[in-house]
Amino acid sequence: VIASKWDLTMALVDGEVDDGYLAQLAENVPKQEAGRVDARVFVLSRANRSARNFDYIIDALARGEQPSVEKISQVGYLYRTTAVYGSGKLGMADWEKVSTHFKDFDRPFSAEMFVCLMLRNFSLLQVEHIAKHASKKDSYQPMDIAIKRFIGIGNSTGLGMAPYLINHPQLINRWVEMRELALARIRVLGEVNSAAIVQLKELLDRAKLYTQQTVTEDQQQTENNQAMQQDLEQLQQYCEGGFSRWDEVIAWSEQHCSLQGQEMLVSILLELHPALVEDLENYLVVDEVMDIDPLMPIPELISIIENRYHWALEFDFSDADSRAYFWYRSEEKMEPRLGRTNQEPGAEKQMPLGVAYNVRQCYDLLQEYKQQHPLHSCAHFVQLHPQLRGIIRRVQSMNNGLYGDIHANLLDKGVLPMHLLRCKLAFFGVGKFDPKSKLWVRNTMFQGAPLLEDIGQPFSDDWFLPLAPSVQAEDK
Repeated sequence: VIASKWDLTMALVDGEVDDGYLAQLAENVPKQEAGRVDARVFVLSRANRSARNFDYIIDALARGEQPSVEKISQVGYLYRTTAVYGSGKLGMADWEKVSTHFKDFDRPFSAEMFVCLMLRNFSLLQVEHIAKHASKKDSYQPMDIAIKRFIGIGNSTGLGMAPYLINHPQLINRWVEMRELALARIRVLGEVNSAAIVQLKELLDRAKLYTQQTVTEDQQQTENNQAMQQDLEQLQQYCEGGFSRWDEVIAWSEQHCSLQGQEMLVSILLELHPALVEDLENYLVVDEVMDIDPLMPIPELISIIENRYHWALEFDFSDADSRAYFWYRSEEKMEPRLGRTNQEPGAEKQMPLGVAYNVRQCYDLLQEYKQQHPLHSCAHFVQLHPQLRGIIRRVQSMNNGLYGDIHANLLDKGVLPMHLLRCKLAFFGVGKFDPKSKLWVRNTMFQGAPLLEDIGQPFSDDWFLPLAPSVQAEDK
């Protein structure tokens, strides 16, 4: 967070807002981190206008023309959020209040995503309002409904999101478990019939075109997108040969497709079987409790590390590059940052995000301790090494889950936090990832989603992988 001013700031508030409370919000919300709000506020956010789209669309509508779909496709939104805060930050309502008192927002990040959806709809109202009043010859025309639906909301996500995945491993474990359970249901219960085959072919075509329409300035991501298009073409050819079970298609993709191609296939299969998977969104919440078991024998703890954290033991931490970075929270903005271990001060205040390194340290000391005290429990070891309480608590607590830990060394010279950001964002239905560096990524959400005017009206609720509409400006 470098900026101190934004084009728009907003808050999601409980109850009626009178003039006095509005003045209080107006004093604090634009300050963001420098302000304070109360527990009537669920979410605080800010956004910046798209330099390429905002004024361009206003000018086109004011002249009575429709904006170019091709130009909109390059960005896909009118505003881009740069933070969406909730869960008690800056004095807001904490997660317990939101989840227990407001049923609509009792799933993780549902209130935050609602704010993003409302911003998307506000942005469409705003550009049409400005264009109508900017029209000098009463030439204004409202935006074509198909173009409006194609405009989403942008998001820039930086390092602030990365620690969340490390600090909430039980929640992330649950999210991945539900996704894997959904896929398992499809493997076992998903029926391969003529209707499903037709829809599969349609979605493979759509996915190929969607990937083709995704614009990114990052060379590696561009190459990944190109590889996925090739994967999709190969999948189409394979499916033409016929198959009897979805397992066969999944197994084939694992042998012949890139990782992104495999994941796209999984997304398509989930889309094919809503009746098998939709109820799982009700199980995305978990009570996160990390307890230490002081009576666990030392050999048992060592065994857990060797079995469940073998990936952490494979890193060579004697290599300086393996500890080239440390994570810390900036004093000014209280936002996570990456510091260079040998070049910047503050390593003594680092955040405990180097799980792999901490596991390695703990394991080595446990091995030494075991030689001297083979019958001791964890309580004896923790008394001697209290600084390791956190990692022992994590190892013991996560022994009951398979997916909660990121199998990576987040202190390494080659660390790419962007992949962590993308992992979490993908659970929100975010797409069109455009990495701007290894530290932050730009993306788009809610393209194709219903508009405010669609509420209560018949609407084709199929906006998975939304494609650019075939609307020609000269026809309007």
